[in-house]
Amino acid sequence: METANKKEHRPVRVGVVGVGYLGKFHADKYAAMPGVRLVGLADVDEGRCRGLGSEYGVLSCTDYRDLLDKVDAVSIVVPTSEHHRIAKEFLMHGKDVLVEKPITQSLEEADELIRIAHETDRIIQVGHLEHFNPAVVALKEKLSRPMFIESHRLGTFKERGTDLDVVTDLMIHDVDIILGCVNSPVTNIEAVGVPVLSPRVDIANARISFANGCVANITASRISMKSLRKIRIFQPNAYLTVDFADRELAVILRSQGSPEQGGPQISGNTVRYTDSDPLAEELKAFVECVRTRKPPLVDGHKGRNALEVCIRIMEAISERLTAAAASMTETGEPG
Repeated sequence: METANKKEHRPVRVGVVGVGYLGKFHADKYAAMPGVRLVGLADVDEGRCRGLGSEYGVLSCTDYRDLLDKVDAVSIVVPTSEHHRIAKEFLMHGKDVLVEKPITQSLEEADELIRIAHETDRIIQVGHLEHFNPAVVALKEKLSRPMFIESHRLGTFKERGTDLDVVTDLMIHDVDIILGCVNSPVTNIEAVGVPVLSPRVDIANARISFANGCVANITASRISMKSLRKIRIFQPNAYLTVDFADRELAVILRSQGSPEQGGPQISGNTVRYTDSDPLAEELKAFVECVRTRKPPLVDGHKGRNALEVCIRIMEAISERLTAAAASMTETGEPG
């Protein structure tokens, strides 16, 4: 019993694979987290990794396999093309894994990771950060029956992230949240998109229809002049708006009103949540799952579902682009 108690109370040993822009934030949060011991960092950039390792006083290495026997859990914050290979190896070595979104490049890769996690009784959490945005947490308590959803996620162009199209880079955040809000099968997807500043699609719009009648209209761009991250949800007798960047929830409600008031009335309020750090909350939740073995809020299945819808969106966009190109070839003019 004493040995079990000691094991229960010892710090959770974590590592971070990939300490670029986002991975460094993972390392920062773990290093400051009670009950956690950051033990190592891995990155193909030896100089960057050594500098951070020295800063935190932990092991630094260029080969992530050097961490396999030293950690209980790991954050994988590398290009998406490497998610499957690295996550698979940690899972097969009995380690719990938080992998950044999208979970993998393909559904086949996602299915394999989910299967391995199940067979090894390991946790796989996917880094869909917006679930830990306090405005989204509050939103879920206000949902009843969403019937129309409109979201915009716009940002300025950055070279970082252009290994992905804008759908799996940015739109996937909103797809993931919308799937959770509607909780109904997708019946139809229409989408348009074009590459502008990179070889991949940089701006896209998708219209998703659900079996329960809800429709979602989603726009994502990484070539905008200003940033905007908002979602609007319309449901019977209520209108809800989340500003992801400002962590703000607005709730507009319809009430019956009195005869003196002339019938139905509209009232609402806005709450801003300023004292929360979504990334810290996400990593705390992951560590808690590692410690208690409870399922994560965003497990492999949810990550896969969001990826599947994004793949279908990109297929619809590709069909339109192909048709437009064929039309232009036939007529000599834009289709």
